Amino acid sequence: MARSDGGTAGEKRHRDGARAAAPLAVAVGAFGVSFGVLARAEGWGLLAPIVMSATTFAGSAQFAAVSVLGAGGTLAAAVAAALLLNARYGPIGVSVAPSLHGPTWSRFLRSQLVVDESWAIAAEGHGRFDVRMLVGAGLALYAAWVSGTALGVALGGALAEPETLGLDAAFPALFLSLLTPQVRSRRALGAAVLGGAIALALTPVAPPGVPIVAASLACLLGARR
Repeated sequence: MARSDGGTAGEKRHRDGARAAAPLAVAVGAFGVSFGVLARAEGWGLLAPIVMSATTFAGSAQFAAVSVLGAGGTLAAAVAAALLLNARYGPIGVSVAPSLHGPTWSRFLRSQLVVDESWAIAAEGHGRFDVRMLVGAGLALYAAWVSGTALGVALGGALAEPETLGLDAAFPALFLSLLTPQVRSRRALGAAVLGGAIALALTPVAPPGVPIVAASLACLLGARR
């Protein structure tokens, strides 16, 4: 009976995590739709955007990769931009790791659900995390992201000329919306301004992909100083 009660309590924490993430999942799904539409407009086809969302689950990195490749940048530049934008998951993962128990494969699978939102929802303070809350929130956000991408791919295919909708402006607009909540201090603001200035300066003269990599690196270094 105790084991059954424990299972019931665990399921409740999963549901609590999913409920806490529900409002955020709506926004994540909308971002997923935008990613699907834009990736389809860049010629990624039907499956590639969905597979990328299912295996990567990192919005800013995915937008960066599509943006760099769509502009004619190299695969190396796209990967570098994605890695730099996801560098924050290093310390986030380290902070969560002590709370993940069980077999290696189980810890690995649950760690794939660690994103900014699920990490914040699961935080209990003093370096402790409710892993069941994290899993519940992460699964809700993951489902929203992948299904949103699939819907965006379908909508993108139904648009005769997606570029007439001004989708070329969607990438910077989406990045700005992702950036704004992160600018919480003068240091963060300075890093963001520096990154933007570098990107603007390099765009007319540097090969595609180089400006976003350089700007991301500058932001990362500026934020760490």
